[in-house]
Amino acid sequence: MFVRSLVRTALLLCLPLPVFADAGVLNAADTAWLLTATALVLFMTLPGLALFYGGLVRSKNVLSVLMQCFAVTGMVSVLWLLYGYSGAFGHGGAMQPWYGGFEKIGFSGVDRAALAGTVPETVFAMFQMTFAIITPALIVGGFAERMKFSAMLWFSALWLTLVYVPVCHWVWGGGWLADLGLMDYAGGVVVHVNAGVAALVAALVLGRRRGFPDTQMMPHNLTMTVTGAGMLWVGWFGFNAGSALAADGNAGMAMLVTHLGAAAGAMTWMAIEWMRHGKASVLGVVTGMVAGLGTITPASGYVGPMGALAIGVVAGGVCFAATQYVKRVLKIDDSLDVFPVHAVGGAAGTVLVGVFAAVGLGGVGFNAGGMGQQLQVQLIGVATTALWSGALSYLLLKLIDKVIGLRVDAETETGGLDIGLHEERGYNL
Repeated sequence: MFVRSLVRTALLLCLPLPVFADAGVLNAADTAWLLTATALVLFMTLPGLALFYGGLVRSKNVLSVLMQCFAVTGMVSVLWLLYGYSGAFGHGGAMQPWYGGFEKIGFSGVDRAALAGTVPETVFAMFQMTFAIITPALIVGGFAERMKFSAMLWFSALWLTLVYVPVCHWVWGGGWLADLGLMDYAGGVVVHVNAGVAALVAALVLGRRRGFPDTQMMPHNLTMTVTGAGMLWVGWFGFNAGSALAADGNAGMAMLVTHLGAAAGAMTWMAIEWMRHGKASVLGVVTGMVAGLGTITPASGYVGPMGALAIGVVAGGVCFAATQYVKRVLKIDDSLDVFPVHAVGGAAGTVLVGVFAAVGLGGVGFNAGGMGQQLQVQLIGVATTALWSGALSYLLLKLIDKVIGLRVDAETETGGLDIGLHEERGYNL
C-alpha cells in the first residue's frame, strides 16, 4: 500500500523521480546514494548547524546552542519513530488530505523487506527523519540566548507534532497541497518557511535580549561559524540531491543547481556589503551562502543552471534587505536572522519555481498548468504554511509560558545560559 501510494502521489505531481518507475524492485545504486544523502543531511545539523549557530552567539551562551541542537536531534528522532513518520507518510483514510494517520506508529511494517520505490523503507524513513530534525533546530536561532532549556524541549516536541508533521504530509505525503500540484522539491515551505515563521513568532513572544538593540551583540567566534557554514554547504547536497530518491540525472542536476544557488547568494550578499560599506564581511558571505541554499531548495529539482543563478542572486539581495529591515527598522530580535534568511528565502524560492521551472527557461515544466496557475498554487502553499506555523507557534509558546515559563530570569541571561542552565563553560581560559 505504501509503495502504491507513493507511485500515485509522484504521478499526480509529475515529479521528476524515475525512482518510482520500477517501484517494488530494490536498486542498489539508489539505496547507496540515499544512505549517503541521509548522513549528509544529519551532518547539516550535527555538527554543521550547531557550529554555525554556536559561533554567532556570545561566548557565554555557546554551549546552550550546541546543547539545544543535540537535544532536538535526539528527541525528534524518538518522536519520529513513535508517531511522526506515520503522521507524515502514513495513510489517513478520510483524514488523508490533512494527516497521514496511525498505521505506521512505531515504524510498524517498516522492516527489512519493505520498500519505498526502489529503496528500503527504512532508508526513506531515516532520510525523512533528518529533515524533521533540522527544521525545529533551525528555530533555535530565533530565540537563542534567552529561552529556558525545558521550554525549548516542550516547544520543539509540540511544534514537530502539530506543525511540521501536518505540513510535511500536505506537501510530500499525498495531502491537499500535493493534490493542488505544489512544487516544493526539498523543503521551501515544509522546512524553511515553516521554521522561519516560527522563529519570528518566538522572537516576538519572548521579546528582545537584554540590551538589544543598543548594545552590540557580535558573534564570538566567526571561525566556528565559517566551519559550520562549510558543513552546511556540503551537507545540503544530501538535502536537495537526495530528494531525488535515486542516483540519476535528477539528483545530478539538483546537486549542480544547489551549488550554483549557494555561490550566487554568497557573491550577491558580499557585493551588496562591499558597495554599501566599502568592505566585504565574512559573516555576510556565509549568510548569503545560507540564503542561497534555502532559496534554491524548493526549486532544486525543477530548474536548470541559469535559473539557479538567477534564484541565487535574488536570494542574496532579498534576504539581505529583509535582514536589515527586521533588525534595524522593526527592531525585532530574531537573534540569528532565521526569518529573513530562511522564511523569506524559502518563500522567494517557492514562488520562483513558478517562473524558472518553465521548459523555455531550462526547467522541467509545471504541475498545475501554465505559469500563472502554478504561481497561484505556489503562493497558496507559502501563505497557508506561514499562517499555520505562525498561529500554532504563537498558541504553543503562550501555553508553555503559562505552564512553565519561556524565558530565563534576568540573572541567568546576564551571566549566560551555559552556566545558568548547564553548569558548564564553553571556554576555560
